[in-house]
Amino acid sequence: MRTITHILALLAIAVSVQAQKPGLSFTVTVKDPAAHILHVQFRCSGIKKESIEFKLAAWTPGYYQLMNYADNVSAFHVTNGASTDTLSWSKVSANGWKVDSKNNNTLVIDYDVKAPRAFVAATYADAERAYISPAGVFLYPDGMINQPVTVTVVPLEGWNTVATGLEPVPGKANTFTAPDYDVLYDSPFLMGQLESFPTFTVNNIPHNFVAFKPGDFDKARLMNDLQKIVTAASNIIGDIPYRHYTFLAIGPGGGGIEHLNSASISFAGARLYGSKTSMITMYNFLAHEYFHHYNVKRIRPIELGPFDYDKGSRTKMLWLSEGITVYYEYIILKRAGFTDADEVFKTFSASISAYENKPGRQFQTPADASFTTWEDGPFGRTGDDANKTISPYDKGPALGILLDFKIRHETKNKRSLDNLMRLLYNKYYKEKNRGFTEAEFRKEAETVAGTSLADFFDYIYTLKTVDYPTYFNYAGLAIDTATHDLPGAWLGANVRSRNDSVFIASVDWQSPAWNAGMRPRGVITKINGEPANEKLLKDAITAAKNGDQVKIAFTTATGTREENIRLGTKKEKNFTITRIANPDALQKEILAGWLGEK
Repeated sequence: MRTITHILALLAIAVSVQAQKPGLSFTVTVKDPAAHILHVQFRCSGIKKESIEFKLAAWTPGYYQLMNYADNVSAFHVTNGASTDTLSWSKVSANGWKVDSKNNNTLVIDYDVKAPRAFVAATYADAERAYISPAGVFLYPDGMINQPVTVTVVPLEGWNTVATGLEPVPGKANTFTAPDYDVLYDSPFLMGQLESFPTFTVNNIPHNFVAFKPGDFDKARLMNDLQKIVTAASNIIGDIPYRHYTFLAIGPGGGGIEHLNSASISFAGARLYGSKTSMITMYNFLAHEYFHHYNVKRIRPIELGPFDYDKGSRTKMLWLSEGITVYYEYIILKRAGFTDADEVFKTFSASISAYENKPGRQFQTPADASFTTWEDGPFGRTGDDANKTISPYDKGPALGILLDFKIRHETKNKRSLDNLMRLLYNKYYKEKNRGFTEAEFRKEAETVAGTSLADFFDYIYTLKTVDYPTYFNYAGLAIDTATHDLPGAWLGANVRSRNDSVFIASVDWQSPAWNAGMRPRGVITKINGEPANEKLLKDAITAAKNGDQVKIAFTTATGTREENIRLGTKKEKNFTITRIANPDALQKEILAGWLGEK
């Protein structure tokens, strides 16, 4: 039997614990727009220790490269919160600051963040807008990544919008809350003089598009089409897990990063509807980033959360998280009605051809490419080693087709890759609230298919040549895997003119140019004894045939050399996809189901 004294003691302990719960809040202002500098004030209360280490993430999830955000921090200053007394601190690691907190209940940390790069994985600020990539701006107390956080942003005068996926704090202007740092780091901010497009809903859930200088184009058309894309994508999984979603268009440039309920995208709409090609390119991009909120944010390898914000989180399954998302962007556009079957065939032909005609496939598996992307870069290595690597994005679309067709064939079209993605979503995200291991992914795939998928997984973990004809035949399709001679003479060097110089942009591996010693970033100075220009080189190659020689002088890392280069014939596989003449009933059903036409 509990006594009144015992109960009061328990209440006192509960109140004490509640009082000690950390309070973490940030205020961000644009300190110097011309110099691209933000100022951050961080109030940290409820952590009474002699010293506390505060850290900044070294990368941001969604961009698998170390960004070294701490290099942008300056003017680090700490007070005890109750006065202006300065507390000492020391830089103890590349991204860590140890503060001599002296058991103060409240600390106030002020620091500046240099923000000069307009990029989706970086932070940028000027007089017109600010884009905040939170992992590079907000400190966390070491070991306390799971604590709730509030952020107040202070727009410059004349700025009309602050957009983010975070939830607003009622009654506090431009103040937002995150349940933990994982959510905070996954919720970028865009603020400035922005344009908001008409909101649309899917399943009564609002979807917003907020843009910086998007250009003059039909915004209503974009939002109507984007509604179709979101509908087609969400129908694959059968559930929408967020209460609102926002596309954050940060301006022109390149790149996009997915988030739980938003996407950061580089966007310029002026040429969006100039041609069907430009429209489809942008719609593919938007579909890709949107579908990522399923495939990588929720359907994810176990390594991709909780994250190692110091060193990065390596996985061998980016071929699934990134490559299969490329696969689905093409499928989503077909199911949304923006492409037809022939266009889908051409898209996948081009994708497979781009991968299979690169030498890297002979040296690196998709699993290895996924794991080493931190060193190699998201699109593979550069320099001479570029020829011995692939990107995790490259083979993924092909693997998506193979797995989808295999599952459909083995189950008489009763199940598909869609079923596998739904299973992973429901079982691991919704039920287990975690990612899956490589072994679990294989087990679930083989369970859905009802058979061993050993041959398919060989294409991920070995350099085994893909048997495309067998897999495509499951859907009544043929694929041309023959090697063809391309017309004309072949040098193998692609050039770019700049300031009256002819720069070597790329060199095909083991091409005549490669074997002669030409490398990217070199300069061609003479062609057949004449001062070089891009037209002269093009004319010389066009007029030549296989076996002819062209004398080219070019720079290398060790100086200038001149070579009589014997031109060759380029050989490639085109992987053209066509329908077979007399498909059987199952083949017809698989193709129709895959294309979303039944």
